[in-house]
Amino acid sequence: MTLNNINVEETVQQVANLLATEQGLSPALKGSLEMLLLLVSLLLNRLGLNSSNSSKPPSTDPFRKKQPRPASDRKPGGQPGHVGATLQQVADPDIVREIAVDRSLLPSGQYRVVGHERRQVIDLDITTVVTEWRAEILVDAQGKRYVAPFPEGVSRPVQYGIGVKVQAVYMSQYQMVPYNRIAEHFLEQMHMPVSAGTVVNFNQDAFARLAFFELWVKQALAGEPVVHVDETGINVGGSRCWLHNTSSKGLSYFYAHTKRGGEALDAIGILPGFHGVLCHDHWKPYFQYGRNHALCNAHHLRELERAWEQDGQQWAQRMNAFLKEANQAVHDAGGCLDAATAAQYRSRYRELLKAAEDECPAPEPHQGAGKRGRVARSKARNLLERLQRFEDDVLRFMEDPRVPFSNNQAENDLRMIKVQQKVSGCFRSMDGAQTFCRIRSYVSTCRKQGLTASEALRLLFQGKWPAFMAAAPVSEGAE
Repeated sequence: MTLNNINVEETVQQVANLLATEQGLSPALKGSLEMLLLLVSLLLNRLGLNSSNSSKPPSTDPFRKKQPRPASDRKPGGQPGHVGATLQQVADPDIVREIAVDRSLLPSGQYRVVGHERRQVIDLDITTVVTEWRAEILVDAQGKRYVAPFPEGVSRPVQYGIGVKVQAVYMSQYQMVPYNRIAEHFLEQMHMPVSAGTVVNFNQDAFARLAFFELWVKQALAGEPVVHVDETGINVGGSRCWLHNTSSKGLSYFYAHTKRGGEALDAIGILPGFHGVLCHDHWKPYFQYGRNHALCNAHHLRELERAWEQDGQQWAQRMNAFLKEANQAVHDAGGCLDAATAAQYRSRYRELLKAAEDECPAPEPHQGAGKRGRVARSKARNLLERLQRFEDDVLRFMEDPRVPFSNNQAENDLRMIKVQQKVSGCFRSMDGAQTFCRIRSYVSTCRKQGLTASEALRLLFQGKWPAFMAAAPVSEGAE
């Protein structure tokens, strides 16, 4: 790394070499200087980290520049076959206004109407609709009253309808608008007094209605052939907690827990009964579950980039290029390589790692009595040994068409949770976090199945389940 035309890494190494050969320093001073050099090295490593060589988000990159798109033969704009969103005239407009020609401005003569030219203005009219139910009352000769029953759900003299609940939960749990701003929206746009506490009650109602869905989606995920898992830190009432995600292409499940490892995964209850391929980023507790594993190669690419940029590891640059080439080959082959081609790539993979042993050798074992345990390794060496030990899990995407190159499915599903934390800063309680997780699980799953968030919430408050849930019903007794 170069700062102000000074190669900092070489300078630190020169100082370390001089310190090692200096004989006149006291042990205390020498130890202090070594500690300072270690701190400098750690800070330099952090200074060189960005979104391309670590798990840091792109928003934290200093002086971030947008990467130019590669040149293409395609013309700008929508491509052939693309379904556009251009406004189209409707056949039955709500309001029709006729415009007559001002005859006084016309030259004298005879005219006849031959038609009209149409132009439409599509606008928005936010209105409040109040429905009053009047239950007939009959009294017999003995004075006994008979009252017609109200429809299900109409239980109070005045109450909010399904549309209000859908909009409030949609804005709160999907668009993540703060409660006070939701109350302002209803008051200013619809002249309807909806308090923040009422919005909380709507969310709690949705949470209770989704108890069956939670059972259904957990059972459905346990039966999937490939499942993606990931976790991210969240703030719950000022304490560090974890939000876990278990997902597939068509299903999503989120769960908040105070723990990150096996205790939380067992409490969630999906992975203990899962027997497919588990895709993750090498978090060790995940290896206790599933029949096979697929490691996220997007993480490997970032770690290889760091090993090349900060440690100067040539092998890391070559392995980075190899993984990208293998991924492109799988894409070109339609999602899976034939056995012969996969064997060739696997052979090249092993050769690259074998050659890396010369450039990044294992550290010497402890010498002398009293020293035990595993010798500390550099980040580059740890990465090299991981790629060697978990070869099948790294390269599984080449031979199994169900397994993707990376764990981006789980990371994409978790992305909006990070947005929620940026907007709100925290969850005030674990109950609030669990409410968010269950509703978000339902909405995310419905969107993957082709339903909009509003459609999904309307079905929920109408007491109906989406059609796709009938494909994998919860087993008897699950409730």
